[in-house]
Amino acid sequence: MSLQLRSYYRSSCSWRVRIALNWKNLNYRVLPVHLVNNGGEQFNFEMRRRNPMREVPVLSDERGDIAQSMAILEYLEELEPTPALLPSDPFLRAKTRQLAEVINSGVQPLQNLRVLKHLGKVNGLTQEETRAWAKHWIGEGLNAFQELVKDTAGDFCVGDQVTFADLFLVPQLYNARRFGVSVNHFPLLLDIEARLSTLEAFAKAHPERQPDAA
Repeated sequence: MSLQLRSYYRSSCSWRVRIALNWKNLNYRVLPVHLVNNGGEQFNFEMRRRNPMREVPVLSDERGDIAQSMAILEYLEELEPTPALLPSDPFLRAKTRQLAEVINSGVQPLQNLRVLKHLGKVNGLTQEETRAWAKHWIGEGLNAFQELVKDTAGDFCVGDQVTFADLFLVPQLYNARRFGVSVNHFPLLLDIEARLSTLEAFAKAHPERQPDAA
């Protein structure tokens, strides 16, 4: 199977998918899509055809294209069930998805570059003011995430198995730092991040190791 991932090195959504592909030892080729250069390469014809939302990531194989990181992760989990990224227990599977969605639905859209630009334009806000707005919601989301993880954590977010929740956590902590959030308020999450950072699947997915890293 030939897998291609249209990705931006610093995109947290793309980062999640890179970790999953690495974790499952799947061969894939990264096709960089720069979200800033030339007005944003995600707006070109090729990307609009593959994903009308004009966003990364987009995973392509012989059957076609799949966008949205959660949909891609679910596809990979079914395509290559081992090593699993969801617990076998139904309750813990649901808790894993809950944690992922705290970031996927509750945080990431509110820090999205396109959203922040529109927010500033419509409300006459400076870049500093839109960043402060995003910083607030990132902090709120990580607070909630940490409270939820207290009930499920082992070595990682859900017990001692790497799951979707961990794939969402690591890129979000990176973004939190970029927006000036004081991550020292999240000691449990930092402990988990430290353990995850030692795993090769996570290290290989880091933005600095991507072909389009600035």
